[in-house]
Amino acid sequence: PELKNDCFLRTALGKPCDRTPVWAMRQAGRYLPEFRAEREKADFFTICRTPELACEVTLQPLRRFDLDAAIIFCDIMVIPQALGLEVLMLKGKGPSLPEPLLDPTHLTRLVEKVDIRAELGYVLDAVTLTRQRLEGKVPLIGFSGAPWTLMAYMVEGGGSKTWSLAKTWLYKHPKESHQLLQRITDVVVDYLVAKVEAGAQALQVFDSWAGELAPHIFFTFAFPYLQQIGRRIRERVGHEVPLIVFAKGASYAIPQLAQDTEYNVIGLDWTIEPAEAVKLATTPLEGKPLRRVTLQGNLDPCALFAERDTLAEEVVRMLNGFGSASLIANLGHGMQPNHDPEHLKVFVDT
Repeated sequence: PELKNDCFLRTALGKPCDRTPVWAMRQAGRYLPEFRAEREKADFFTICRTPELACEVTLQPLRRFDLDAAIIFCDIMVIPQALGLEVLMLKGKGPSLPEPLLDPTHLTRLVEKVDIRAELGYVLDAVTLTRQRLEGKVPLIGFSGAPWTLMAYMVEGGGSKTWSLAKTWLYKHPKESHQLLQRITDVVVDYLVAKVEAGAQALQVFDSWAGELAPHIFFTFAFPYLQQIGRRIRERVGHEVPLIVFAKGASYAIPQLAQDTEYNVIGLDWTIEPAEAVKLATTPLEGKPLRRVTLQGNLDPCALFAERDTLAEEVVRMLNGFGSASLIANLGHGMQPNHDPEHLKVFVDT
């Protein structure tokens, strides 16, 4: 169907729009009572694997809020699953891998060549169905986890305070770490391209644990693969599909992400002042022509726990901080389960 509201896409591509487009990471999720009702009927991965259910929960926030984009309901952990690892979603704990990659000998357990259609066809079907059901109301975003973040879960076996097992691989087994990161990268590229073919109109890569790495380690083990994903997807889908990268906690890398990759939009967490992010994103790198990028973010999700007046003031402060920069308003990370939906409405409406 023809797109009725293209403000998000225009802004992502650096074109003018008469207002600031807005959406929220994890806008479909546990903070919504209607999502919790679906979860009572089906477990997390059943929703992901059932196109009808994934479509329904993707559309739920759009019925409540005046959002400028939808993001397909899914999880970054479907890629480790496609690579042959078991992933469970445990209540109150998040993703858990009963048999993680303990050392490089375990790399042989991974699937050699992932058939995206066979392994992840349910996500593609959900994308196509949702694109149809949106009836052109707003664009649909597809997403993936980034190689380092996915590797971290695959080695660690779940979330971690220190990520010491995954980081040990980088220092102790650099060669095998690069092999694993390359294998994940190949799957991510094919997966995201397949999402565009299925109907996704923009793509976001989440490097949720980028901030756990020392900068030189980030530039050795995370950045080259983010760079490669952007370049390879761009070669296959052209220049009309905006690419977004969100490297949480790695604000120091904004100049390189903005100037030395193919991403149109740089996602920001809440730990950087908007004006500082604008400055870093417009810092030319030696020997490279200046690229104009759009920024996305970056309200602290905990600001949604404030009284409504305070919350509105925080949103205005954020918007003013970005000045005239090309901006997609968002949070600096995802919605939290105990957020009040009415407070997201204040954020969106402001």
